[in-house]
Amino acid sequence: MNKFILTGLLILAAAFVSGSEREDRIGRLIDDNPEKEFLIYKFEIKENIMAPALRRTQRAFEDADTLGADVILIHMNTYGGQVDIADSIRTRILQSRIPVMVFIDNNAASAGALISIATDRIYMRPGANIGAATVVDQTGEVVPDKFQSYMRSMMRSTAEAKGRDQDIAQAMVDPSIEIEGVIEAGKVLTFTASEAMRWGFAEGMAENVTEVVELAGFENYQIIEQTLTIIDRIINFLISPIVSGLLIMVILGGIYFELQTPGVGFPILAAFTAALFYFAPLYLEGMASHWEIILFVMGLALLAVEIFAIPGFGLAGVLGIVFIISGLAFAMVGNQGPDFTGVPLTEVGRAFLIVIIAFFLSLSLSMYTSAKLLTSKGRLGNILALNTVQDTMAGYSSINVKMRDLMGKTGTAYTILRPSGKVEIEDDVYDATALTGYIDKGEQVKVVKYETSQIFVIKV
Repeated sequence: MNKFILTGLLILAAAFVSGSEREDRIGRLIDDNPEKEFLIYKFEIKENIMAPALRRTQRAFEDADTLGADVILIHMNTYGGQVDIADSIRTRILQSRIPVMVFIDNNAASAGALISIATDRIYMRPGANIGAATVVDQTGEVVPDKFQSYMRSMMRSTAEAKGRDQDIAQAMVDPSIEIEGVIEAGKVLTFTASEAMRWGFAEGMAENVTEVVELAGFENYQIIEQTLTIIDRIINFLISPIVSGLLIMVILGGIYFELQTPGVGFPILAAFTAALFYFAPLYLEGMASHWEIILFVMGLALLAVEIFAIPGFGLAGVLGIVFIISGLAFAMVGNQGPDFTGVPLTEVGRAFLIVIIAFFLSLSLSMYTSAKLLTSKGRLGNILALNTVQDTMAGYSSINVKMRDLMGKTGTAYTILRPSGKVEIEDDVYDATALTGYIDKGEQVKVVKYETSQIFVIKV
């Protein structure tokens, strides 16, 4: 009998510990302030989890703190994105002194699931889904297990921090995990709204934000929505991976064209403008620092030295290309100076991959475009390059016709010809060369040859 009592006590103790692990900060906030008008700060993540989403999140938490918000509400609808960016957002939520809720409006897949699990409360629209957090590459292929292991670890630790079932969180990444009554082996876990509520991964279902707030227990409240300035929107646009890749292509393409046609000016101006649009927003966001810009400029200088000062292509040229690629890539990484402590290797690899792909695409397109522009096909080619052939059959000639007509005519030596000098023929003075010997000034001469814009004479 004592054995059953002990077992029961252990079960109760485990239940108590489990319950205490999940701190309901929102419920305590409402209970402690029954008469207060709560300030709820709402912002949206309705895009792929990439650099703009991280910037939007960081700005939202800063604004919420400045305004003295009581709760932050994320309105989410995403299919996922970059794991490193999701990790940064997750960490910001976990470290927030302000409680955070999320309203999943249709989808919180992959990276979105990780972010959602980090919040204090999850609310979902009927028909919404959460899960499917397996890490894949750009083509949708599942990446090696070392990356999956990192994602599994983040899902477990995040669920643990918020008192949610770690095995269920891990099953959203790992298809080998089987949980009786929840998921069978061989499948990646994705919850519907009702399933998420059943297994403790959602606190309720709602149709809109107002229902979410009231369902959470707030009766007297004010919602302030995040508003982005034009500058914010421009920066978000410029730091997106696609735009960053295009800017890199313009930078490298402009440098290539300027080297092919020095002195034109437009290609290097385009490259300079693209570099400004590339580095400026990253610098303002604290991602790019002085040393990365200096590294890029040093690469340009080494490349210029290799091309204009050193014949061939050697160490300076190779280092120049390495410095340029490294400066562009490191600017995308959220490191502090040369210190990369805490920066995931995947983030560094992704940055270099974007730059290298853009480099080869830019080189290929530049070479192709350059070849097209230097042909006679197309109006643009005719404008940028001289393609007309000045054929002798059409009357074009480099010969001075007047001097050619002097053949056989006579005159006098205007100066001494030793063998070169000047002669006077029909009151005009010409440069001339004595074909044989020397000719004194005043002696009679005759033109016997014309070659390379020079007349040759002999003494009569």
